[in-house]
Amino acid sequence: MKIAVIGASGNVGQRIVAEALGRGHEVTAIARKRPAGDPVKGVEWKIADLADPAATAAALAGSDAVVLSVRFGDTDFDRALEAVRRSGVKRLLVVGGAASLEIAPGKVLLDQPDFPDFIKPEATPARAALDRLRGETELDWTFLSPSMMFGPGERTGVFRLGDNALLTAADGKSHISYEDYAVAMLDEIEQPRHSRARFTVGY
Repeated sequence: MKIAVIGASGNVGQRIVAEALGRGHEVTAIARKRPAGDPVKGVEWKIADLADPAATAAALAGSDAVVLSVRFGDTDFDRALEAVRRSGVKRLLVVGGAASLEIAPGKVLLDQPDFPDFIKPEATPARAALDRLRGETELDWTFLSPSMMFGPGERTGVFRLGDNALLTAADGKSHISYEDYAVAMLDEIEQPRHSRARFTVGY
């Protein structure tokens, strides 16, 4: 399968690229600039900026699926969707955020009074992007939210999936590693189970 990853040089994007390569997929990495150091073997790098939908569409053309792994606060999400539509690729998977998940029916994490202010500049546009996708009819999209604590760790391949509710492990923490998040993302690409839907992953 041909998979394009926008934001391939970021923390999550790197893990998704590595997981895809490990499963034998062809990977095209899309970034505004080529990363420093030696390029990852087997990855085709293409330079394109989401601010230029035409250039991004050209870089994505011919892919079977596109993974969007970018900071929402720095991204014009409508332009990103325009680029994917123009590319002709129908399958879009978005690396989402946890703040739009529910901690109880009808109670979204982002709306709670104790939600940290310093996270809101990223969490608020992330929720807006999910709301925008829910009205999208042309693309076959999926939005994968991580758990609350999201960072580097181990690739265990052992985790749980949920829908719109925040997952909490037996230790009381809501967490997932970048590596296991990438496993869940590639599982979804290979065997789609959440077409035009959001789901979440956690321990």
